[in-house]
Order: sequence, then structure tokens, then C-alpha cells
Amino acid sequence: PRLPPYPTRTSAIPPRGAEASRLHGNAGPGAPPLRHHAAPPSPWLRRAPGRLWAAAGGLHGRGPRSRPGGLEPVPAPSRRMYRKEKSIQLKSSSAALYNNLSVLRPPGRPLLCFSTVHGPGVTVVTAAADGLGLTHRQLQAKEGGMAVSTSLLTQAAWCVLPSRVLLVLTSQKGIQMYESDGSIMVYWHALDITEHPPAQAVFARGIATAGGRFICVGTSTGQVLVFDIPPKGTNITVSEVLEQHRDAITDIAAELGQAPDGAGDLVTADDTGALCVWSVGEEFALLGKIPAFGCTCSSVKLWHGVVAAGYGNGQIRLYEAATGLLRAEINAHARWIYALDLAPQTGKLLSGAEDSFVHVWQLSRNPDTDDIEIEHRHAECVTDTQVCGARFCDPEGSSFAVTGYDLSEIFRY
Repeated sequence: PRLPPYPTRTSAIPPRGAEASRLHGNAGPGAPPLRHHAAPPSPWLRRAPGRLWAAAGGLHGRGPRSRPGGLEPVPAPSRRMYRKEKSIQLKSSSAALYNNLSVLRPPGRPLLCFSTVHGPGVTVVTAAADGLGLTHRQLQAKEGGMAVSTSLLTQAAWCVLPSRVLLVLTSQKGIQMYESDGSIMVYWHALDITEHPPAQAVFARGIATAGGRFICVGTSTGQVLVFDIPPKGTNITVSEVLEQHRDAITDIAAELGQAPDGAGDLVTADDTGALCVWSVGEEFALLGKIPAFGCTCSSVKLWHGVVAAGYGNGQIRLYEAATGLLRAEINAHARWIYALDLAPQTGKLLSGAEDSFVHVWQLSRNPDTDDIEIEHRHAECVTDTQVCGARFCDPEGSSFAVTGYDLSEIFRY
């Protein structure tokens, strides 16, 4: 069927490929206009939600026939899993950055906290579970003893540890850690800019907790800094530096389920698309590398020994963490994927991309064959929006939130 016409807007599409590691915020007035769906989207986007897909070489459904070199849809009853709820208004828009949305559900409290980055600041919004009773807080990047910094932020994420929750910000100058509400900065780590050539961008990006006491943060040099976090106080130290990547880190993810033996606890991704799988302990150990294939990996997740990686060509790839074997390759989006998220209790996978679509997938393992199964469950079109952040709002994946480039609101479903 012919696609309906979509309105155009004068927002610019940020650079991609080798330029993706360079920082970019909102584009200037001379940037080319953003026109979504200028080319026919992937056939995947025309399928009804609720269809199961099967592919030769590792992606299996319940009873489909696989065909060499392609995917075969299997009809299933179509049902709408999510409905749109009242959106949350922001006091500033969201920058075109990978994974530009973080969601925190404080334990024992009927609240949701959202954070999104724009320029040198981050907006933190606290709302009741029904989206009412909003409170806003603006945090500006800081550099050590300086009150305000002009350096651009690249990411903001809450890190939940057994004894405390920290809000971690990464920027062109360093790494900042705050109490969960952003009221007190408890740690500042400056990046060593003198080691970089003048023409090379310097920044930190990629944030994840690991092992119950560590916070891992990536850098533009490919290093991953491992911070040892005490139960309380400010005595935070860099316990280790992981140096297996040669290009800028894009994302880091810790195991969200129960890792099988030898599958690893942490996965790191870089700008070339290379992945590294690590075992977490007093010392981190490299378990394996998944080679790049010519496309940036913008977002990655790890669940029950399955690595789910989103790429700039719109694909989602599923790998075995223990062996590095490719088990599935899904043409999920027509354009660059900007965000992945995973609901740990159910295995639902959320993907958002430049094509204005957000998809929900179901991951599982076949108990008889141990094959990885994936089912498309839901699709949402956020009209005329370049999606740059997508996160589930609960461990079951029963609700999710979406941010878009140059958009001053958070959509909730």
C-alpha cells in the first residue's frame, strides 16, 4: 500500500558512519531538511504486529518453514499491546544522541524519573505513575570546581547498585556522578585531553553497572573505565581500564537475566560495530570478540547469554555471548537505529530508529533445541520524529517511553 504523506520539518539529520563518533547536537539553520520516508521503508514495517518471523541459520518461530537467504512471515492474530498515554512536556528538546533517554523507577515509590540530554544540560523529570504531578530539574555540566561548563553532554543514565542509585553524566570533558535526584555531585573524573590530537574529538559515552559494585563508562579512545563504587560516600576510584577497542565506545550493557556458564556478564560496543564480551569480577576478563562488519553498533543489550545489537543499517543482530555466533539477523528498521532496551523479566526488546518507528519484539529460547526465537509484537509510528531514545518503564515491559530529536516532550505508551 502507498504510504500517506508525512509533513516535513527543518531539523537536520546528524552525521553517521565514521562521523557518528563526533559529537553532534541540534543542527544550525543551514542544515538540510529532514524528510522521513523519502524512500520506501523496509517491508518489515508493512507487516502487521503479531507476526512471527523465521530465518535460516538460527532464527526460529513456532512451526514456520524457513527459506534460504530470507525471512518468512507466519500469520498470527493481530492485537494492540500498547496504547498512547499523556505525554510529558520538557523545558528543552532532546539532542540527536544515541540512547538519549533514561528511566528510573525508585524502589518502593509510585514514581517514574526520566532524563534526557540537550547541549550542556540534562532535564530530569519526576512524575507519578499516571504521568501527573510533574517536577522538573535542570542540571548543567560541571568541570571539577567550576560552577558551569560549556562542554556538551553525550549521555545521562541512572546506575542502580544494591546500596545506592547514582545519576551518571558523560561529556566532552569528563564523567560526573550525582545522587539519584541530581542534588549533589559525588564524583568528577576528567578526561586526559592532552593525549589526543587536536583534530580528534574527546568525549565519554556508554554507561552501565556491573557486578553490583562497578560502573563502567566508555571513552572516545576505545577505553572502558571501571569505577569501584563504595556503598556510600565519595571514595570512588578507577579500579581498571579495559583496552580492547580501537574506536570510540558507543554503548555498554550488563547481563539483565541469568547468564549461562561462560556467557559473560558485560558487553561493550564501538563505532565500527565491534563487540567485546567480558566476565566481571575483581578483575575483568575478556571472553570473546564479535568482529565488525562495516556498520556502527549504536546500542547493545545482554539477556540470558544473548547479545542484542542495533546497527546503523537498521538491523538488529542476535549473537550467542558465549561463542560469538550470529543466531539471527532482523531488518528491523528502514534507517539508523538509535536505541535498544530490554525488559529483564519478560525478554521484550524495544527498538527505536530514525525512521520514526518504535518496535517491540519478544525474545526467547526454545527449550527443546536451545535456539533463539524472536517474535514481532508491536509497532508505533511517532509521526515526523527522529527517535533518539526509547526505554521500558518497568521490568515487565508493559509500558515504554520515547524521545525524539528536537522534540520537547516524552511520549508514553
